[in-house]
Amino acid sequence: MALRIRKYPDPILRRRAQEISVIDDEIKRLADAMIETMVLAKGYGLAAPQVGVLKRIITIDVEDDFYALINPEIIKKSDETEVWVEGCLSIPGVEAEFARPAKVTVRALDPDGNEVLLERAGLAARVLQHEIDHLDGVLFIDYLSQTKRLMLLKEYERLQKEGPKARKDTRVF
Repeated sequence: MALRIRKYPDPILRRRAQEISVIDDEIKRLADAMIETMVLAKGYGLAAPQVGVLKRIITIDVEDDFYALINPEIIKKSDETEVWVEGCLSIPGVEAEFARPAKVTVRALDPDGNEVLLERAGLAARVLQHEIDHLDGVLFIDYLSQTKRLMLLKEYERLQKEGPKARKDTRVF
């Protein structure tokens, strides 16, 4: 069942998600619903706070990577950075270019409770960082200068007033 994606400035997007201590059927159903929501929304990833749930779970769909991660944490970031354009399902229609570490190592649990260690570069690294940021109440706009952020939010407000037809139909984080 697809879930409603929360849109900026919904306050839940700024809250820190809670660690998951027990992976039960409810968490597995949430992971499945998040995957369905992410795919229907044409997202590369989705974090539980984006669907109104303050739990540390993300879903990813990048190239050959398609999975749910529980309690993900970045344990290593490269010093090398890459500049990419990012958007967000919770701030639809706007994007911005900025640098993030080019490679990351992430430790997490899969929906069966098995520990996984992922080393990713490129787009997959970017999406992992973006979604894990959501778990800490951090949005991609927080990486922008104040001027750039204000311009982007002004454009976002304009698009919200004009409705969904004014937005680009591109795949985002």
